[in-house]
Amino acid sequence: MLVLLPPSETKSDGGDGAPLDLGELSMPQLTETRELLVQSLVDLAADPEASCRALGLGATQFDEVERNAKLWVSPTRPALSRYTGVLFDALDAAAFTKAQRDKAYRRLGIGSALFGAVRAVDPIPAYRLSGGSKLPGFGTLAALWRPELSDAITTEADGDLVVDLRSGVYQQLGPIPGAVTATVLTEQPDGTRKVVSHFNKHHKGLLARALVLTRAEPADVKGVARVASKAGLRVEVASPTELVVLT
Repeated sequence: MLVLLPPSETKSDGGDGAPLDLGELSMPQLTETRELLVQSLVDLAADPEASCRALGLGATQFDEVERNAKLWVSPTRPALSRYTGVLFDALDAAAFTKAQRDKAYRRLGIGSALFGAVRAVDPIPAYRLSGGSKLPGFGTLAALWRPELSDAITTEADGDLVVDLRSGVYQQLGPIPGAVTATVLTEQPDGTRKVVSHFNKHHKGLLARALVLTRAEPADVKGVARVASKAGLRVEVASPTELVVLT
Protein backbone atom coordinates (compact mmCIF):
# COMPACT_ATOMS: atom_id res chain seq x y z
CA MET A 1 0.00 0.00 0.00
CA LEU A 2 1.17 3.49 -0.91
CA VAL A 3 -0.58 6.35 0.90
CA LEU A 4 -0.08 9.70 -0.82
CA LEU A 5 -0.36 12.78 1.40
CA PRO A 6 -0.66 16.40 0.30
CA PRO A 7 2.28 18.64 1.13
CA SER A 8 1.94 21.71 3.33
CA GLU A 9 2.81 25.34 2.78
CA THR A 10 4.57 25.35 6.16
CA LYS A 11 7.80 23.41 6.57
CA SER A 12 10.27 22.91 9.37
CA ASP A 13 13.62 24.64 9.18
CA GLY A 14 17.07 23.13 9.23
CA GLY A 15 17.96 19.46 9.24
CA ASP A 16 21.06 17.36 9.71
CA GLY A 17 21.18 15.81 6.25
CA ALA A 18 23.58 16.64 3.43
CA PRO A 19 22.44 19.22 0.84
CA LEU A 20 19.93 18.19 -1.80
CA ASP A 21 21.03 15.35 -4.05
CA LEU A 22 18.30 14.60 -6.57
CA GLY A 23 19.86 11.20 -7.17
CA GLU A 24 18.92 10.21 -3.61
CA LEU A 25 15.19 10.74 -4.15
CA SER A 26 12.64 8.08 -5.04
CA MET A 27 11.13 7.97 -8.53
CA PRO A 28 14.38 8.84 -10.36
CA GLN A 29 12.52 9.20 -13.66
CA LEU A 30 11.44 12.62 -12.33
CA THR A 31 15.01 13.88 -11.85
CA GLU A 32 15.18 16.03 -14.99
CA THR A 33 12.00 17.96 -14.17
CA ARG A 34 13.01 18.27 -10.52
CA GLU A 35 16.36 19.76 -11.50
CA LEU A 36 14.69 22.20 -13.89
CA LEU A 37 12.30 23.45 -11.20
CA VAL A 38 14.88 23.63 -8.41
CA GLN A 39 17.25 25.68 -10.55
CA SER A 40 14.37 27.88 -11.73
CA LEU A 41 13.43 28.67 -8.13
CA VAL A 42 17.05 29.42 -7.24
CA ASP A 43 17.38 31.75 -10.23
CA LEU A 44 14.04 33.43 -9.49
CA ALA A 45 15.11 34.07 -5.89
CA ALA A 46 17.71 36.54 -7.20
CA ASP A 47 14.75 38.88 -7.73
CA PRO A 48 12.82 38.78 -4.43
CA GLU A 49 9.94 40.91 -5.71
CA ALA A 50 9.44 38.71 -8.77
CA SER A 51 9.61 35.65 -6.51
CA CYS A 52 6.91 37.03 -4.26
CA ARG A 53 4.66 37.73 -7.24
CA ALA A 54 5.14 34.27 -8.73
CA LEU A 55 4.74 32.45 -5.42
CA GLY A 56 1.88 34.56 -4.09
CA LEU A 57 3.87 35.78 -1.09
CA GLY A 58 3.33 38.91 0.96
CA ALA A 59 5.85 41.63 1.70
CA THR A 60 6.76 40.02 5.03
CA GLN A 61 7.58 36.61 3.53
CA PHE A 62 10.99 37.27 2.00
CA ASP A 63 12.35 34.49 4.24
CA GLU A 64 10.54 32.04 1.95
CA VAL A 65 12.44 33.48 -1.01
CA GLU A 66 15.69 33.05 0.92
CA ARG A 67 14.82 29.38 1.44
CA ASN A 68 14.50 28.95 -2.31
CA ALA A 69 17.78 30.76 -2.93
CA LYS A 70 19.57 28.11 -0.84
CA LEU A 71 17.89 24.99 -2.24
CA TRP A 72 21.17 23.45 -3.46
CA VAL A 73 23.13 24.15 -0.27
CA SER A 74 20.73 24.05 2.70
CA PRO A 75 20.52 20.94 4.91
CA THR A 76 17.90 18.27 4.30
CA ARG A 77 15.73 16.06 6.46
CA PRO A 78 13.26 13.26 5.67
CA ALA A 79 10.11 14.58 4.01
CA LEU A 80 8.05 13.06 6.82
CA SER A 81 9.54 15.56 9.28
CA ARG A 82 9.93 18.44 6.81
CA TYR A 83 6.23 19.13 6.30
CA THR A 84 4.19 20.61 9.15
CA GLY A 85 0.62 21.79 9.73
CA VAL A 86 -2.80 20.40 10.60
CA LEU A 87 -2.59 17.12 8.68
CA PHE A 88 0.92 16.34 9.90
CA ASP A 89 -0.03 17.23 13.47
CA ALA A 90 -2.80 14.63 13.28
CA LEU A 91 -0.43 12.09 11.73
CA ASP A 92 1.85 12.71 14.75
CA ALA A 93 4.90 10.99 13.28
CA ALA A 94 7.02 12.36 16.13
CA ALA A 95 5.29 9.87 18.43
CA PHE A 96 6.06 6.85 16.23
CA THR A 97 8.36 4.15 17.55
CA LYS A 98 11.33 3.29 15.35
CA ALA A 99 9.41 0.34 13.91
CA GLN A 100 6.39 2.52 13.21
CA ARG A 101 8.54 5.19 11.60
CA ASP A 102 10.16 2.58 9.37
CA LYS A 103 6.68 1.44 8.34
CA ALA A 104 5.72 5.06 7.64
CA TYR A 105 8.77 5.39 5.41
CA ARG A 106 7.60 2.33 3.46
CA ARG A 107 3.93 3.25 3.22
CA LEU A 108 3.80 7.03 2.90
CA GLY A 109 4.47 9.31 -0.03
CA ILE A 110 3.94 13.07 -0.21
CA GLY A 111 2.90 15.10 -3.23
CA SER A 112 5.07 18.09 -4.08
CA ALA A 113 4.91 20.93 -6.56
CA LEU A 114 8.72 21.00 -6.63
CA PHE A 115 9.56 17.29 -6.61
CA GLY A 116 6.36 15.80 -8.07
CA ALA A 117 6.11 13.30 -5.26
CA VAL A 118 8.55 11.87 -2.75
CA ARG A 119 8.69 9.00 -0.32
CA ALA A 120 8.42 9.95 3.34
CA VAL A 121 12.07 8.98 3.85
CA ASP A 122 13.44 11.11 1.00
CA PRO A 123 15.81 13.89 2.20
CA ILE A 124 14.60 17.30 1.06
CA PRO A 125 15.31 20.94 1.99
CA ALA A 126 12.74 23.52 3.03
CA TYR A 127 11.25 25.28 0.00
CA ARG A 128 8.28 27.32 -1.16
CA LEU A 129 6.30 26.34 -4.25
CA SER A 130 2.59 25.59 -4.42
CA GLY A 131 0.72 23.38 -6.85
CA GLY A 132 -1.11 26.38 -8.26
CA SER A 133 1.99 28.54 -8.73
CA LYS A 134 3.05 29.65 -12.20
CA LEU A 135 6.75 30.36 -12.65
CA PRO A 136 8.01 32.80 -15.28
CA GLY A 137 8.79 30.98 -18.50
CA PHE A 138 6.62 27.96 -17.65
CA GLY A 139 3.01 27.01 -18.15
CA THR A 140 1.11 25.49 -15.27
CA LEU A 141 2.83 22.98 -13.02
CA ALA A 142 0.10 20.49 -13.89
CA ALA A 143 1.08 20.71 -17.57
CA LEU A 144 4.72 20.18 -16.61
CA TRP A 145 4.21 17.22 -14.26
CA ARG A 146 1.26 15.35 -15.72
CA PRO A 147 3.10 13.68 -18.62
CA GLU A 148 5.37 11.77 -16.23
CA LEU A 149 4.16 11.93 -12.63
CA SER A 150 1.23 9.52 -12.94
CA ASP A 151 3.45 6.82 -14.42
CA ALA A 152 6.18 7.44 -11.85
CA ILE A 153 3.80 7.03 -8.90
CA THR A 154 2.15 3.97 -10.44
CA THR A 155 5.57 2.39 -10.99
CA GLU A 156 6.57 3.23 -7.42
CA ALA A 157 3.42 1.55 -6.07
CA ASP A 158 4.42 -1.61 -7.96
CA GLY A 159 0.93 -3.07 -8.07
CA ASP A 160 -0.01 -2.16 -4.49
CA LEU A 161 -3.13 -0.20 -3.63
CA VAL A 162 -2.69 3.57 -3.81
CA VAL A 163 -4.66 5.64 -1.29
CA ASP A 164 -4.54 9.16 -2.68
CA LEU A 165 -5.16 11.73 0.06
CA ARG A 166 -3.68 14.62 -1.93
CA SER A 167 -5.80 17.74 -2.38
CA GLY A 168 -7.31 18.40 -5.78
CA VAL A 169 -4.55 20.68 -7.09
CA TYR A 170 -1.92 18.03 -6.33
CA GLN A 171 -4.01 15.18 -7.74
CA GLN A 172 -4.11 17.18 -10.97
CA LEU A 173 -0.31 17.14 -11.16
CA GLY A 174 -0.42 13.37 -11.54
CA PRO A 175 -3.79 11.58 -11.44
CA ILE A 176 -3.71 7.93 -10.36
CA PRO A 177 -6.49 5.93 -12.03
CA GLY A 178 -8.06 3.42 -9.65
CA ALA A 179 -6.61 4.99 -6.51
CA VAL A 180 -8.79 5.14 -3.41
CA THR A 181 -9.58 8.72 -2.45
CA ALA A 182 -11.09 10.11 0.75
CA THR A 183 -13.67 12.87 1.03
CA VAL A 184 -14.12 14.44 4.47
CA LEU A 185 -17.58 15.80 5.20
CA THR A 186 -19.03 17.48 8.25
CA GLU A 187 -22.59 16.40 9.04
CA GLN A 188 -24.86 19.25 10.14
CA PRO A 189 -27.68 18.90 12.71
CA ASP A 190 -30.23 18.87 9.87
CA GLY A 191 -28.45 15.96 8.23
CA THR A 192 -26.84 17.92 5.40
CA ARG A 193 -23.15 17.44 4.73
CA LYS A 194 -20.46 19.86 3.61
CA VAL A 195 -16.72 20.07 3.17
CA VAL A 196 -14.81 21.99 5.85
CA SER A 197 -11.12 22.61 5.15
CA HIS A 198 -9.71 22.32 8.68
CA PHE A 199 -11.48 19.07 9.46
CA ASN A 200 -10.54 17.75 6.03
CA LYS A 201 -6.83 18.03 6.82
CA HIS A 202 -7.16 16.78 10.39
CA HIS A 203 -9.15 13.67 9.50
CA LYS A 204 -6.95 12.82 6.53
CA GLY A 205 -4.04 12.93 8.97
CA LEU A 206 -5.87 10.55 11.31
CA LEU A 207 -6.66 8.23 8.39
CA ALA A 208 -3.04 8.25 7.26
CA ARG A 209 -1.92 7.45 10.81
CA ALA A 210 -4.31 4.50 10.96
CA LEU A 211 -3.03 3.20 7.62
CA VAL A 212 0.57 3.45 8.81
CA LEU A 213 -0.01 1.70 12.13
CA THR A 214 -2.27 -1.12 10.97
CA ARG A 215 -0.91 -4.61 10.44
CA ALA A 216 -3.40 -5.06 7.62
CA GLU A 217 -2.55 -4.62 3.96
CA PRO A 218 -5.77 -3.22 2.44
CA ALA A 219 -6.31 -4.20 -1.17
CA ASP A 220 -9.41 -2.11 -1.86
CA VAL A 221 -11.64 0.62 -0.49
CA LYS A 222 -13.46 -1.79 1.82
CA GLY A 223 -10.14 -2.78 3.39
CA VAL A 224 -9.27 0.88 3.91
CA ALA A 225 -12.70 1.44 5.48
CA ARG A 226 -12.16 -1.43 7.93
CA VAL A 227 -8.82 0.03 9.04
CA ALA A 228 -10.38 3.48 9.45
CA SER A 229 -13.33 2.13 11.45
CA LYS A 230 -11.07 0.20 13.80
CA ALA A 231 -9.15 3.43 14.42
CA GLY A 232 -12.37 5.15 15.51
CA LEU A 233 -13.15 7.07 12.34
CA ARG A 234 -16.72 7.21 11.05
CA VAL A 235 -16.61 6.21 7.40
CA GLU A 236 -18.80 5.16 4.50
CA VAL A 237 -17.84 3.51 1.21
CA ALA A 238 -19.23 5.82 -1.47
CA SER A 239 -17.89 3.93 -4.50
CA PRO A 240 -15.23 1.34 -5.37
CA THR A 241 -12.64 4.15 -5.23
CA GLU A 242 -14.07 6.70 -2.77
CA LEU A 243 -14.23 6.63 1.01
CA VAL A 244 -16.27 9.24 2.87
CA VAL A 245 -15.03 10.26 6.32
CA LEU A 246 -17.69 11.94 8.47
CA THR A 247 -16.98 14.40 11.27
